[in-house]
Amino acid sequence: MSALDTALHGLRALIADGTLRPGDRLPSEGELCEQLGVSRGSLREAIRMLAALGVLETRHGSGSYVGDLRAADLIRSLSLTVGLLPMEGVLELTELRRALEPHVTALAASRIDRDTLEQLERLLDENEATTDFDEQSRIDHEFHMTIARVAGQDALTSLIDVLRSRSRSYRMANSEDAAELKLHSDAGHRAILRGLTDGDPVAASSAASAHVAYTEYWVKKNSALS
Repeated sequence: MSALDTALHGLRALIADGTLRPGDRLPSEGELCEQLGVSRGSLREAIRMLAALGVLETRHGSGSYVGDLRAADLIRSLSLTVGLLPMEGVLELTELRRALEPHVTALAASRIDRDTLEQLERLLDENEATTDFDEQSRIDHEFHMTIARVAGQDALTSLIDVLRSRSRSYRMANSEDAAELKLHSDAGHRAILRGLTDGDPVAASSAASAHVAYTEYWVKKNSALS
C-alpha cells in the first residue's frame, strides 16, 4: 500500500468509525501524520482528494472539516469520473437507468401535483417544437429529473442525475436514426406523462421502462455500427 493509500485509508477509517463526525475539524497535520504514520505531503494529497469528493471541506485559514456526509452529495461527486466513460460505459449506465427510472416514476405517480404535471406538459411541448440537439437534451433532462425529484428520495435522484449525465452528450451519427429515435422518444415521454396524470404507478413505470429500453436499443445499435 502506498503512502497516499495509507493516508486515505486512515482518514476514511476515522470518519467511518465515528472518531471524526460531520462538522468536526481535523486534528493538526502533525497529529494526523503521527497517528497515521504518513508524511505531510501524503496527508495533504489525501485531504485534497477527499475534499474533491465532498467528504472533507477545507476552509482557508481555519483548517479542514468533515463535510455533511449526505448520501446525495457524495453520490453526486461521481459525476467527476462518470463523464469520462467510453461508449461501453454509457451502455452500462443505460442498463442501470432501466432499473431505477421506472421505480422513481412509479413513486412520482402517487405524489405528483397538478402544477408539476402542467410543468411537464410545457416541457414536452417545448421539446417537440425544437430541432436543436442541445436544447432537446436540456429539456429531456429537466423532464426526467423533475419526475425523480417528485419521488422524494434525494440519494436516488442524485444517482439518476449522475447516470444520465454521460448519456446526455451522446449524439446519433446517422440523422435518419436520430430522427426516428426522437419520434419514439417524444411518444415515450407522452406515455410517461399520461401515467403520471392518471396517478397510475404501473402505467407510469411501464412507460418509463419502455422509454429507457428503446433508447438503450438505439445506443447499442449505433455502437455496433461504429
